[in-house]
Amino acid sequence: MPKKGKEKNTVNKAKHTKLMNQKINKVKLEKQRNKERLRAIIKKVNELKNDTQ
Repeated sequence: MPKKGKEKNTVNKAKHTKLMNQKINKVKLEKQRNKERLRAIIKKVNELKNDTQ
């Protein structure tokens, strides 16, 4: 049988989930930005190589 009364700790769980999602999204965004930055650098270097040859 389910417990009677209000649920325990739902506010803390919701807050924790929200904060963890923010953290995960931040890490994903940083990785994506880093990849884009590296791709731009590689592209620029390749263009310079092609121009000098």
